[in-house]
Amino acid sequence: MELLLVRHGRTAWNSSGRFQGRSDIPLSPEGIAQARAAAEALADDPIDAAFSSDLIRAASTAEAILFGRAVPLAFDVRLREFDFGAWEGRTWAEIVEEFPAAGGTALTSARDYHPQGGETFADVRLRVRAWLNERAPYDERRILVVAHAGTLHALLAELLGRSFDAMTVRFSHASITRIEYVDGRARILTLDDTAHLRAPSVPPEASPSLRRGARQDD
Repeated sequence: MELLLVRHGRTAWNSSGRFQGRSDIPLSPEGIAQARAAAEALADDPIDAAFSSDLIRAASTAEAILFGRAVPLAFDVRLREFDFGAWEGRTWAEIVEEFPAAGGTALTSARDYHPQGGETFADVRLRVRAWLNERAPYDERRILVVAHAGTLHALLAELLGRSFDAMTVRFSHASITRIEYVDGRARILTLDDTAHLRAPSVPPEASPSLRRGARQDD
């Protein structure tokens, strides 16, 4: 099995540094352009199956990549971002001010997150593991997975185990990571590839709207 892992494009909440978790925030104009760029980068890659978080920022990115392909897109709630509970919609500074105990956790250390009323990294890994276990034992296809930074960190941790610290990886918006997974062993082919985003950009207003344009994270 080969996995094509893509983080969704940017949203307005990403730009303002807000934790959006389960909040269904649409792609910003920049995020739409990023999704289109990822689609162009993957245009020559065969895709046999596709799975996405059902949240609109991931769903819109996945639909842009699959546009024109006869590949059905399956939405799975297990691929959603962290449930950030009481942290939803807040910046890190606001979280630390309202919940001082969070101050002992680094902003980028998702494995240590424990938001009130939300999920821990262990919780996210459990649901991602359940999704992976349904695919890995028998699937030899190339599978597109469009999800969120927290979900992708959890998936990488499940694939590579203790031999690799998934938290040292950054998943940039609309980045592409390729993983080969055979007989329970994972091999990274490309990691957080953003070369397609450094090409001359198309002004957002010139980009065709996404199929879910009416519904414009982590």
